[in-house]
Amino acid sequence: MISGILPAEVVSMESTTDMDDLFPQEAALIARAVEKRRLEFATVRWCARKALADLGYPAGPILPGPKNEPLWPDGVIGSLTHCDGYRAAAVARAGRLAAIGIDAEPHRELPGGVLAMVARPEEIPALAELRTRYPATHWDKVLFSAKESVYKAWFPLARRWLDFQDATLRFDPREQTFVAELHQVGPVVGGTALSRMSGRFTVGGGLVVTSVVVEGGAGDAAVRRAPAL
Repeated sequence: MISGILPAEVVSMESTTDMDDLFPQEAALIARAVEKRRLEFATVRWCARKALADLGYPAGPILPGPKNEPLWPDGVIGSLTHCDGYRAAAVARAGRLAAIGIDAEPHRELPGGVLAMVARPEEIPALAELRTRYPATHWDKVLFSAKESVYKAWFPLARRWLDFQDATLRFDPREQTFVAELHQVGPVVGGTALSRMSGRFTVGGGLVVTSVVVEGGAGDAAVRRAPAL
């Protein structure tokens, strides 16, 4: 599913079967985790190593950073996601692209009260209209997943939190795309402060899958990242 909503230069791998294969440094991080957590942690890293191999990188541990973000080899950007029954990774060489965010969620309605935390006031009537026009889609979950993808693309560039309320999303249901207007001043990408992101989504097989790709302009040097936390 994930490859269909990513540009050609992004390499992705997905799995619906778990792989219990970890490097010692990774295994040490989840030594006390329950089996479910260990398997999703291991499988999404198996996906990442397969994708990195397609870029010519040798297998190695993929460790989390201070905010649990994946730490990629130098010259690589990427994103991970996992939910019940699905794990995926997407990677690319840094250059034309500056950041990637992907997310997958079960395609079912958000629990009660969660939408109020996720959606901005101006998004509520737009979601209601989408539900009327396309009732088979749980648009609240699409919004949630899309904002997760926005954050995953934002954080490696900005090195700071972006709340659900810090972005307003507009969906094009026919094109299966969305635009996120950001309400924080972003890092400079391609000579301009990042103020919006574009993404894609797909729904099928009981899942919502979303992606965001930030273009880097002239190359990785065109991205001025915020200092590390």
